[in-house]
Amino acid sequence: MDQQDAQQATISRITTGMPVVDVAGTEIGTVDLVQRGDPNAVTVQSPTADPGSSLDELIEATAVEEPDVPADLAARLLHTGYLKVSTESADVEAVYVPADRIAAVADGRVSLTVDVADLPPEE
Repeated sequence: MDQQDAQQATISRITTGMPVVDVAGTEIGTVDLVQRGDPNAVTVQSPTADPGSSLDELIEATAVEEPDVPADLAARLLHTGYLKVSTESADVEAVYVPADRIAAVADGRVSLTVDVADLPPEE
């Protein structure tokens, strides 16, 4: 099994609501979204709404897509898979955990290989 397969096997055992701890063992929050990797993922820029669009079309065009991070990082996350973790931090509401930063899933919680400060925040 290659590294990508191992990451997908790990991420498939994660469910929303699971607590997440960083490399120091500090609980950083709970899993809000689990997204398995798609090696064929293509990021698409949302079309700009033309001025004649209806309000509904305008709202749809500006709807937040996951992951809510810069395009280059979003492309990487979609390829590898990721978790969105709701945090208790006053600084950010959520962070994204790339699949390759998950150390283990055991005892009903997710352990990471990095500190929470090294994870990309939701924009």
